[in-house]
Amino acid sequence: MRKVLRIALTVLVVLIGVAGAAALWKREEITRLLAVNHLFDADRIVANFSHMDGLFFHRSLDRGTGPVSALPSGPPETLSPEARAWVERRAVTGLVILREGALVHESYYHGTAPEDLRISWSMAKSVLSALFGTLHADGTIPDLDAEVTDFAPALKGSAYEGATIRDVLTMSSGVAFNEDYLDFNSDINRMGRVLALGGSMDGFAASLKTRDAPPGTRMHYVSIDTHVIGMVIKGATGRDPADLMAERIIAPLGLEASPVMLTDGEGTAFVLGGLNLRTRDYARIGQMFLQGGAWNGRQIVPAPWVAASTAHQAPGGAGYGYQWWVPKDNALHGNDYLARGIYGQYIYVNPAARAVVAVNAADRLFREAGVDDENLAMLRALAHAP
Repeated sequence: MRKVLRIALTVLVVLIGVAGAAALWKREEITRLLAVNHLFDADRIVANFSHMDGLFFHRSLDRGTGPVSALPSGPPETLSPEARAWVERRAVTGLVILREGALVHESYYHGTAPEDLRISWSMAKSVLSALFGTLHADGTIPDLDAEVTDFAPALKGSAYEGATIRDVLTMSSGVAFNEDYLDFNSDINRMGRVLALGGSMDGFAASLKTRDAPPGTRMHYVSIDTHVIGMVIKGATGRDPADLMAERIIAPLGLEASPVMLTDGEGTAFVLGGLNLRTRDYARIGQMFLQGGAWNGRQIVPAPWVAASTAHQAPGGAGYGYQWWVPKDNALHGNDYLARGIYGQYIYVNPAARAVVAVNAADRLFREAGVDDENLAMLRALAHAP
């Protein structure tokens, strides 16, 4: 009888342990889902954007063992009244301006600080493009007109079958995708819930079956296109793109802090928007591109890729390169280009002015009509301020 009781007690203890583990897992899942649903609330957005590692699956990327690369100080520049009004209106949280490689302005707002790791959102796309450029140049992925399914066979039978690497680089895959962040049922928000609940980003990409247009015929911004680039990189190298990014881009730059990369439940990097860096480190990325991909005497990104990815590449003159935004009128404004993320994140590069402007923000009105044009005009004004 005592033996039966011992067995029963053992089974009970095991069941309690399993139930406790399940409850913990469910609690974490619910916490992440609530984080998605309240990520952009007015009273939370600033803190959330500085603490994404407390809300989602993530891992740190190795910044390497090298010293922090210097940002020499230049003559300090104060903001004009118009710029100060813009900072307030657009809920800017961090602003860094480099001129000729020197730090001439740095300011933080809404309780943020220089040490905050701020979420990149879609600025991460441009960093992934930089990594892709190194793989294209060394012959790992030589043909931009190869089909994505050559490297990511899981996409066979999806809307991506028949699309080329060039198509996804230029956001011209033709895949139907609703990018409206304000629509709860949009594709981009469904993707966010997949991320929060520990689902598979690869599986989400493969689940897309509908096209709006034939591949390569028109530019339509589809964030998941960038994840497909990550799938191509992984298929070509057998490596996680974020680990390669750390080796080939992050470590050589000598960033101040190890970046945080958000991941899905399988550990796959959220390369289309999950990078978290200090604002000064975003500026370093811009400065490296301004210098043709070179940094501290080392060619990090091949100069031909820098030139190609920041030039007009998308069909129909849509104002897009290879994962970089290229204003349609950039020839009149110093051949400028920019990485851009939702809620007001920018790495703006103006080669003629020899200036880089890095911005982090929590602008809940970023989708209002005219905001993109207003922001571009201010970035140009800041680049030419002196």
